[in-house]
Amino acid sequence: MISLHHVSKTFATPDGPLRAVADASLQINEGDIYGIIGFSGAGKSTLLRTINLLERPDDYPQTSIVVNGREMTTLSKTELNRARQSIGFVFQNFNLLNNRTVTDNIAFPLEIAGQPKAARDARVRECLEIVGLTDKANTYPAKLSGGQKQRVAIARAIANHPKVLLCDEPTSSVDPQMTGTILAYLRQINERFGLTIILVTHEMAAVNAICNKVAVMESGRVVERFALNDATHVPTSGIARHLLRDRAVGVTYLDDFIPSI
Repeated sequence: MISLHHVSKTFATPDGPLRAVADASLQINEGDIYGIIGFSGAGKSTLLRTINLLERPDDYPQTSIVVNGREMTTLSKTELNRARQSIGFVFQNFNLLNNRTVTDNIAFPLEIAGQPKAARDARVRECLEIVGLTDKANTYPAKLSGGQKQRVAIARAIANHPKVLLCDEPTSSVDPQMTGTILAYLRQINERFGLTIILVTHEMAAVNAICNKVAVMESGRVVERFALNDATHVPTSGIARHLLRDRAVGVTYLDDFIPSI
């Protein structure tokens, strides 16, 4: 489904080159909810954004980013735009259009894809039902809570029937009590529609709640990868030790928030 091989990303800064991602490789299978976890500045979000080339990786011969069977780094601009239609993205800060209603925000990617209005309207209604916001169809983002805004962002991200959903810290801008609700919607979307989800977060409880696999990043490098149900895995990083310790004692809060969709 998604293969990253030897991906690096360097930014130019006033103090010189900054390598945000260094020689990262991941294999993400269809249907995974794959967590990428690490402290602030570890390179998690930058790596996530290379998957759909919102950040183009450094140009090395061995670098490869394959999504849905396509080598993303060699696509033309037109081909890349088309490929991105099968990759949804949920941003940390929602990125909603404030001058558009909830309905129009969700319809926006469908407009870009050239969907006829009748098909757009039908799909928007479906997405509103999926995230439990049918009563907010004509509301503007300014009138929504943080949790509601993120649910609109999720609805927008799945509007084009993507195969992959990239989530960049989707719970960090919502109230703590809404975190479980957002994660529950993501898990149900994965189970109901088979979406492959990549979740970037610094919250270990979020990974324990919905992920089946995880990669740990430190200083731009992927230092550890493992399946959360692998009882034989011996953690080598501090983050992984905390993650597995919490899992062993049952630290989770998701079951109280599972929506009906």
